Amino acid sequence: MSEQSQQAGDTGPPKGIPALKAHITANKVDVALWGIRVLTVLCTIGYVLPVFNNPMSAFYKALLGNAATSALRLHQRIPAREISLSREFVARFFLEDSAHYLFYSLIFMNVAPSLLILTPIFLFALLHAASYSLTILDTLGQNSMWVARLLISLVEFQSRNILRAAALAEIVLLPLVVLMALFGYCSLLTPFVYYYFVTWRYASRRNPYTRNTFRELRVLAERSAAKPGLPAFVRDGLLAAVRLSCRLAPPVEPAPQ
Repeated sequence: MSEQSQQAGDTGPPKGIPALKAHITANKVDVALWGIRVLTVLCTIGYVLPVFNNPMSAFYKALLGNAATSALRLHQRIPAREISLSREFVARFFLEDSAHYLFYSLIFMNVAPSLLILTPIFLFALLHAASYSLTILDTLGQNSMWVARLLISLVEFQSRNILRAAALAEIVLLPLVVLMALFGYCSLLTPFVYYYFVTWRYASRRNPYTRNTFRELRVLAERSAAKPGLPAFVRDGLLAAVRLSCRLAPPVEPAPQ
């Protein structure tokens, strides 16, 4: 009876350090992605609070971390055997969100550091690192590190707001990059390249938050322009910005079923 009761109580695989080692061995790329994302979060914090690090160094390390994460995700999404120079491959490549953020890091490698530049990659790294941290804690055991589990739960509970904040940062960066180019903080080519990044994010099939945020901003601008008593030049400016955004927005293909 005792053996039967023990077998009945054994409801899952073993937990603890041996299980964690086995998990790391079986999921090397996913664990590497988790580690790089954690480092990206720490580097962003190091840029804001430069206690142990040079803030300039922390800024570019966060961008490098994002580039490494994006390259690994592309490796998972598009195996090396499928890489070619065909038009179909290039089109598929630019449909991947990881390709977008790989170019994001490349765009800002030679730009004056700014916290807003790190905001999207910090938020994405935080969200994905928190999600995989829960997997690692589950491998160690259900009752391990309850404080960390609580913090992870808070991050996941705010996942929609985090994704919306990342999308808003992507959008606000466009006029900021234009101003940075005008004042010599980046190349005059940077706004044009960044515009293409924003169009890729707008047309993303996997992440609609940039497109939805554009729509919300348009509604907000049109409502603000319709308010009585608003100065005419402000109203005209808001409506002109809406028209320009609509003209520059790329066509969006429906997501595959």
